[in-house]
Amino acid sequence: MGSIVQAPALTTQAMPFKVLVVGGSYGGLSAALNLQDLCSGLAPRCGAKPVEGAPVIETPQFNVDITIVDERDGFYHLIGSPLALADEDYAAKSWVRYEDVPAISQSQNIRVLHGSVKSVDQTSKTATYLPHGLVSSPENTSTLSYDFLVAAAGLRRVWPVVPQSLRRKQFLFEAGDHIRAATTARHGVVVVGGGAVGIEMAAELKLVQPQLKVTLVHSRDKLLSSEPLPDEVKDKSLELLLEAGVGVRMSTRLDKTEEVVDEQGKKAVRVWFTDGESILADQVSLAVSRSVPSTAFLGVKETGVLDEDGYVKIQSSLAFPAETPNWSDHFAIGDLVKWSGIKRCGGAMHMGFVAGNNIHQRMIEIASGKEPAFLKLDEIPPMIGLAVGKKAVSYWPATGVSAGEDVSQAFFGDDLGFTICWNHLGLGNSQKL
Repeated sequence: MGSIVQAPALTTQAMPFKVLVVGGSYGGLSAALNLQDLCSGLAPRCGAKPVEGAPVIETPQFNVDITIVDERDGFYHLIGSPLALADEDYAAKSWVRYEDVPAISQSQNIRVLHGSVKSVDQTSKTATYLPHGLVSSPENTSTLSYDFLVAAAGLRRVWPVVPQSLRRKQFLFEAGDHIRAATTARHGVVVVGGGAVGIEMAAELKLVQPQLKVTLVHSRDKLLSSEPLPDEVKDKSLELLLEAGVGVRMSTRLDKTEEVVDEQGKKAVRVWFTDGESILADQVSLAVSRSVPSTAFLGVKETGVLDEDGYVKIQSSLAFPAETPNWSDHFAIGDLVKWSGIKRCGGAMHMGFVAGNNIHQRMIEIASGKEPAFLKLDEIPPMIGLAVGKKAVSYWPATGVSAGEDVSQAFFGDDLGFTICWNHLGLGNSQKL
């Protein structure tokens, strides 16, 4: 390790800076943990690794209290949902309660509240908090004051795209019931929707339950039809899906389903399509619903923070629009922001890193009057990494399309990216000098 370049002395604040992070997924955890690192004089865990032998530059240190409010009681590996809803052992791995996440439970600066933020007042820098399980009413809510806010609540997605449970124990029951129903499906499972979620859901189910008949139905003539990706990516995704043993029906929509009795006198589902054809199945999983930004707590569109679809309008620094109150102390990251690019967990973690850095720069500005050196988020071109059974397909503008088992290993490892994300966020331990 190189020599240490001394940082400015520890700033002695009368009170610690209070930071409120709404949402505890990839982006929210990244913002909290990277900010904690910077305020402790450490290099941010999601930043570029220092060059061997180069001077280690310590950052100005600040006392900070970070509160994460999350509707779930733990970190849930969202991109692992297709496998979590196909394999009970993986489901148990994919959800880790915050008390079992060392980087959170061992932190002196971070606490997690299990509940939801109902409203935010940018002018007074206060938020209304409702604990999990309580009915929303004045007597059940409390006020959280903050100096900085990070909106990272993501998108609301429906079942079975993501689990609806908010506690790990309930989730394991939910996932287990879904998996057992699929396992015993004699006529197979129909997955409706050929976007990334539908493709991965069908492929993982077939991988874990190879004896199961799995059929993917998509309304367009190309998979991933809503994504601005080259046709080569879409064609390769179809090729890998068929190679994995998934049946695919293109250019037709789900028309209706009806309960019937099969030849053995047992209940089944007749699935009808708009082309007039039908098949028998035991389970139909919808992967086509439109996700909605979790931004109701930020108020109505007239406040100037949200666009017409409910996404948060941000500057390249990730700060709220400049015409809103205290905009320089309010940041938004992850899936709920209006920004270019396909929604990805890697993008959310990077945004969390940028937000953490820029909040730290604001602290420096407040403490010393020094002009902040904000990181800026570049426009993000379309890119994707998609797991399709034992293989994966990827697209990067600079490198083009790649596919194969080596691509799957590089992008997802052996557990659909859980270990990669866990290690990137440093969730297994608190960072030390």
